[in-house]
Amino acid sequence: MTPLDGDNIWAYLLDHNAERITVKRRKPALENIEKIFRATFRLANEVGFRTMNLRDLCRETGLSMGGLYGYISSKDQLAEMIEDVVRHATHEVPRMFDDLSDPLERLEALVRASIFVSEILQPWFYFVFMDSRVLQTAQRATAKESELYVQSLFAGIISELPHRPQGSPELLASHIMAMFQDWYVKRWKYRAAEITPDQFADSAVRMMRGYLRA
Repeated sequence: MTPLDGDNIWAYLLDHNAERITVKRRKPALENIEKIFRATFRLANEVGFRTMNLRDLCRETGLSMGGLYGYISSKDQLAEMIEDVVRHATHEVPRMFDDLSDPLERLEALVRASIFVSEILQPWFYFVFMDSRVLQTAQRATAKESELYVQSLFAGIISELPHRPQGSPELLASHIMAMFQDWYVKRWKYRAAEITPDQFADSAVRMMRGYLRA
């Protein structure tokens, strides 16, 4: 059901950025896009996105500088494409649950879906969370807007609950988001404890339901 996954994400990037990408042969273009973004995440984790440069990316991917320019012209453009993937996913997921009339059921569905999508696209979500602070002002604003969009969705659903706890729905939504952001930011902790995505989602939903029902 997820709008983007490990298979279709490269096609999304190629089609959504067709006006930028000058390589027109689809198969090698898809292969090189995958190389570029996987190498970007490796370098961002090892040396930091601020420190890495396009020559580092050429070395990691095996592409020449001219070959790389067929897909991206700058680091800022690369970051913009990563942010677009996360923004697309976070905007599409809520639409899958528009038919759920019960607000608590809809909120649970969104929390579970957010955890599972962030599992599937973990490097993308992690990048936006950790590296957006070193980007240009406009790109930082875009990353913030994407998070606030999801928070506003959660707050809107919480405000529909007939017997919700006292306090701001926006603050409650922020607490819920912080809970599942921990999943994709601190993967090492849950991997060491052998916690699966399903176990984490079950626990997060129990905490959310227990508090909102109280």
